Amino acid sequence: MATISKLSNPNPAASLPSSFKPRSSFTLKCSLGFPAKPAFNSKLLSSSSFSFTTNHPSKGPLVVRCSAVDGNGGSVKRTTLHDLYGKQGQSPWYDNLCRPVTDLLPLIETGVRGVTSNPAIFQKAISSSNAYNDQFRELVQSGKDIESAYWELVVKDIQDACKLFEPIYDQTDGGDGYVSVEVSPRLADDTEGTVEAAKYLHKVVDRPNVYIKIPATAPCIPSIKEVIAKGISVNVTLIFSLARYEAVIDAYLDGLEASGLSDLSRVTSVASFFVSRVDTLIDKMLEKIGTPEALDLRGKAAVAQAALAYQLYQKKFSGPRWEALVKKGAKKQRLLWASTSVKNPAYPDTLYVAPLIGPDTVSTMPDQALQAFIDHGTVLRTIDANVSEAEGIYSALEKLGIDWAYVGTQLEDEGVESFKKSFDSLLDTLQEKANSLKFVSP
Repeated sequence: MATISKLSNPNPAASLPSSFKPRSSFTLKCSLGFPAKPAFNSKLLSSSSFSFTTNHPSKGPLVVRCSAVDGNGGSVKRTTLHDLYGKQGQSPWYDNLCRPVTDLLPLIETGVRGVTSNPAIFQKAISSSNAYNDQFRELVQSGKDIESAYWELVVKDIQDACKLFEPIYDQTDGGDGYVSVEVSPRLADDTEGTVEAAKYLHKVVDRPNVYIKIPATAPCIPSIKEVIAKGISVNVTLIFSLARYEAVIDAYLDGLEASGLSDLSRVTSVASFFVSRVDTLIDKMLEKIGTPEALDLRGKAAVAQAALAYQLYQKKFSGPRWEALVKKGAKKQRLLWASTSVKNPAYPDTLYVAPLIGPDTVSTMPDQALQAFIDHGTVLRTIDANVSEAEGIYSALEKLGIDWAYVGTQLEDEGVESFKKSFDSLLDTLQEKANSLKFVSP
């Protein structure tokens, strides 16, 4: 990653108007939805005082309906997201970030407890919005190169979002309320470069509730250990197989043990296990096989593997080794379900959320998955409701010739390449904007 100069405004969130910060004098009841989709269940709200529309970069207008309730009156209308956390111990996060970050406030009131971002999300946000133009113009005119300017745009968004989720972080003693920012996807095969990038992002964001995202590629597994050992909290991303997931857990445990810290309570992590993309690939393989048995297994591989990942999680975070770390304040590396949007319209729109509910987990949802679950999701512990069935599906797929190791490697390669393309495309877009600025007077 190119060297990034020090930020001209290292604490932009501190300058947010007080009206944009969470206040104790009132709360908001909110629902959200896209007009092009079926209307929200009106039972979600007892009343509606106001509504506004934010123009989402990729999905179009996202309508948020809210009603204010003063601190002396009634309580916030609970949504399924509140119940997801309160009753089942799963944290609902939002898989998106764009300006203005204050659009996250109604989502927080709806029960969202964290945010994930990635190069594709920023590519859509920055390339399709004018909200970044003023800062970008200042950066270019001050002599910043394009990649340095990109990182300053990203860091500002991450800092501002961290500020909004800080109350949740404080209320849970560092257990929740995180915002994730990913190192450059160009570093996916660079062990030491990833460590240096993670250290730098941690330093410049300078927020206790930031997660530095590191891909779970083979070269980056040692990076995860080293970054954790330095006391930096990590979101490990692009996990597609059980074998790689176990390596990620071991890297976290190794890092904690190597840290030398007497208090491990502020070094936390999540392991982002990707779901829907698994079905996208395996369904194609099953259709090629074409037998009735193969076709009957379509849409079942991803959830089955995720259920087995949760079993591995429970096994690894127990026993003497883990208990020794707990005595120093260590927290479990929570499983985070990523890629929860349904790619096949024939499948239920909550397929990658509803069957994966369980304690000490996170589900990060893009707009449509979030809307669907708020509207008609059911809050029940499902992740380990039928482990034997998950084992049977996993084995049946192997017997049909599905190579899980190949699936994991292929999806990892595709994921890394996709993020690289998004990153490169955005830099090209920013270069074009910078060139146009040369012909415009300040």
